[in-house]
Amino acid sequence: MTTGLRDATDADLRDWDARAVDGPGGSVWQSLAWGAHAAEAGWKIRHLAYDDGLPLLVLERRWPFLPGGSAYLPRGPIAAGEDAVHTVDRLVVAAEHLAASGIDVIASDAEIPAASGYPARLQAAGFRPIEEIHPSRHTMSASLEDGAPGAWDRIAKTTRQRIGSARRRGLVVRRFDARAVTGGMPRPPDSAPDPAEGVAAPPPQRLEAAARAALGPFHELLVETGTRRGFTIGSRDGAVAWWLDALRAGHLAYLEVRDVAPTDDWEEPAGTLLGGAILFREGDRLTYAHSGDRAVLRAAHPGVIHLVLWEAIRIATDEARSELDLGGVDVAGARGLPVPGDRMWGLYEFKRAFGGRWVELSGTYERAARPRRYAAGRALAALARRIPGVGDG
Repeated sequence: MTTGLRDATDADLRDWDARAVDGPGGSVWQSLAWGAHAAEAGWKIRHLAYDDGLPLLVLERRWPFLPGGSAYLPRGPIAAGEDAVHTVDRLVVAAEHLAASGIDVIASDAEIPAASGYPARLQAAGFRPIEEIHPSRHTMSASLEDGAPGAWDRIAKTTRQRIGSARRRGLVVRRFDARAVTGGMPRPPDSAPDPAEGVAAPPPQRLEAAARAALGPFHELLVETGTRRGFTIGSRDGAVAWWLDALRAGHLAYLEVRDVAPTDDWEEPAGTLLGGAILFREGDRLTYAHSGDRAVLRAAHPGVIHLVLWEAIRIATDEARSELDLGGVDVAGARGLPVPGDRMWGLYEFKRAFGGRWVELSGTYERAARPRRYAAGRALAALARRIPGVGDG
């Protein structure tokens, strides 16, 4: 049983990302970089640590015109390789600790499979399910435990053919990654395409400028993709700032595909941007977080995102990760496993073709310490957002 929670010390902060992001069950949304970015967006940030040193990032907002406020634990507490019972204990400790400091409601969306029994245990502890804050109802997971050979064999035959065809047509993957290896890449299994072929990376001293130049157009591509699929993405400036923070911290890799060989000019690359993807390193998994491609160019350039995902698998297996988290396939109002004819059936089949299996997650939960003040605070916050200059923070 976890017995205490305290403000993080300097020693906790020095070791923060090693436990919160890179450790078992880690999440980039519990990172120092995400906390700093959220602070820029107006959240009050608290770095806490349990009595055993496990870190917990808390985002708080205070009510306008009232004492108290709300708190959100993005993907926290992380599972840390523990039984779901222990994670519930940690969340209860956090709720009580934050309530004692004046917080009226706490929300959490830890990424824990529903099959663990976590939802029932949360409800027994006084939490109730709410609409998700960050996608949290399911994911699709591809095992990488037997390395690149096993991953390649599990990829559907037609998908392997698309990857090979994209390579033969000369499509180039550009990799922006502070952890990228420049040369000396291990040879792939005989049955898989050479991962070093057609992959380019900027020199370390040019990485940030090159990434900044690349991520803006990728955001535009995401907006285009979101319009087709029914999701929204934040502002260009905010998204690019966060991605660069995560890149510097080593949490993020950005992969993009272009239709011509790379040149030495990384800030004004030749050719057409065909597609790309943001990947996050989290615990022993690599997470396929955001992706987009140009639908009007699919016929002329098939296999773009297939090529990106194969390179993601190569990165993950080079780093001895056991899982590629392919993310979900849901949209608002459609949360279940897709069936033929559903809007998301094509995306589901695409991820299944890479060995992805559907994993139901527990979702988002909240517990109110002071329900009446919570209700009043929410109403006042909604009103303040309609008053210029009052609800901007």
